[in-house]
Amino acid sequence: MINTIHGIRLRKAVAVALTSGAVLATGALSTAPAQAAPAQAASSAQAAPARAAAAPSIVAKGGFVMNNANGKSLYTKAADTRRSTGSTTKIMTAKVVLSQPKLNLDAKVTIQMAYSDYIVSKNASSARLIVGDKVTVRQLLYGLMLPSGCDAAYALADKFGSGKTRAARVKSFIGKMNSTAKSLGLKNTHFDSFDGIGNGKNYSTPRDLTKLASSAMKSSTFRTIVKTKKYTAKTVTKKGGTRTMAPWTNTNTLLGSYSGAIGVKTGSGPEAKYCLVFAATRKGKTVIGTVLTSSSSSQRAKDATKLMNYGFGRV
Repeated sequence: MINTIHGIRLRKAVAVALTSGAVLATGALSTAPAQAAPAQAASSAQAAPARAAAAPSIVAKGGFVMNNANGKSLYTKAADTRRSTGSTTKIMTAKVVLSQPKLNLDAKVTIQMAYSDYIVSKNASSARLIVGDKVTVRQLLYGLMLPSGCDAAYALADKFGSGKTRAARVKSFIGKMNSTAKSLGLKNTHFDSFDGIGNGKNYSTPRDLTKLASSAMKSSTFRTIVKTKKYTAKTVTKKGGTRTMAPWTNTNTLLGSYSGAIGVKTGSGPEAKYCLVFAATRKGKTVIGTVLTSSSSSQRAKDATKLMNYGFGRV
């Protein structure tokens, strides 16, 4: 349902005391759209002096790139059209947590069966958290952003929402997500879930998500997490022992393939298709942007690469 890997996310979670995220079936990968023919490009070059590169063509239905230093728009394609966002929603989940007053990243959260049951019922992506284990807030943030664990998202919403019941706390947390969106001036953004598995009212735009990511990147903790390729958590078991979790691998493939990539978050789903909020720094300049509703996990990376290359040519 939500998140990336290769193909539509149909994670089959296996959970008793252990919640397990499953691998998804790999769908056919689309190729990048055709570029201008060499002959045509050559004749154009002869006809006129060299100019700035033409805006790239991307498969994604929406795209936006800006200069992170001053917010200047560098590229737009349906940048203000509301679309489903998939797990890019978790950028806001992390921002709300990291904005909590007197936040203790080493505070421990006990994993509840409700989080496991949720993963199973939604066929959702998972950090494979184990019921009864005590996991720190910091570790939950890694589990949220690298493997895109919906169980980690639930645990954080339960921990940082207010109310006497779990349902009340989750509702409160989502309320904080929306109030934060409002405070950031994200007029085309609304959340009805803590992880992107929404109920029809979870949407944003390329411009809004980029602004959100830029704001989140002001946190050094957030920056450190989203640029991490792999992370191994050591949790505390029910009996007080130490459990070394299987490593969490970041679903953002640009971190290993694009020079200067520093984040941010992937997303996918039946309606969202393939999304990516991305950022990179080269020669002291940072571009940040979003593509929504691309055709595959491979294609969204190609789309983002084109936009970053174009953006760096204009900053």
